[in-house]
Amino acid sequence: MICDLPSYLARIGLASAPAATPHGLEQVQRAHRQSIGFENLDVMLGRGIALAPEAIRGKLVDRRRGGYCFEHNRLFGAMLATMGMPTRPLLARVWLRAAPGVMTARTHTFSLVTLGSEPWLADAGFGSSYVPPMPLVDGATALAADGYRHRLRRARAPGALRGEWEVERSLDGAAWEAQYSFDTNEVAALDLEMSNHWVATRPESRFTQACIVSIVQPEGFASLLDRQMTVHTATTRTVTELPDATAWQRILAEVFQIELDDAEVGQLAPRLFG
Repeated sequence: MICDLPSYLARIGLASAPAATPHGLEQVQRAHRQSIGFENLDVMLGRGIALAPEAIRGKLVDRRRGGYCFEHNRLFGAMLATMGMPTRPLLARVWLRAAPGVMTARTHTFSLVTLGSEPWLADAGFGSSYVPPMPLVDGATALAADGYRHRLRRARAPGALRGEWEVERSLDGAAWEAQYSFDTNEVAALDLEMSNHWVATRPESRFTQACIVSIVQPEGFASLLDRQMTVHTATTRTVTELPDATAWQRILAEVFQIELDDAEVGQLAPRLFG
């Protein structure tokens, strides 16, 4: 088992496991994303990202660090299964911030969860926004605390290269923006290992180019791209440029609940602050 349930529930701040219902699924996913930061800092520190159960538990639960989708959703999926919500992983192509006309790789993983007899999409590891759980139904929507409405759309025929299903988002009634697309084919553990390796090592991967951190907040969403912090709520957007490594280290701990030691911050500081 990747982690014992009591340790996981303590890590995400829940006193007990919720019922295996849509509300319970949302409760666990939100608690997870409000407690465990999304981050690629080990990649930027030149470390590999291990997907072995003991590595994920040691990092995200015991050492109270964050991680990215391959770490978050493996832990999240295993814990949902322990709570009576069977899951299996899926792979997706991310379109948010992708260049027009470029075919992206399958670099994002999330979970297909069975509640009763109904399949649901659940994602505790999408770093660019909070995608609430949605039933696998064409046209399903969900509203996040930062004001973004998310929609699940059956966009193409089965077998399409881009993927049959698409997750989109819209703010204040603006045009829908594609976040990621996928199909529901089974995914092997080796598929996840290969995608994880690509994300963590390829020069063109977003995760090898900048420090990327985010966390869900009770009333919104906070993100950190190198030294620029952005906080979204349903009505506001605040952007702050962090002045130095000391402020960066403090914000990382206070806002994103990620603690790096002085040596780690010192290793990253030259690329962040020159």
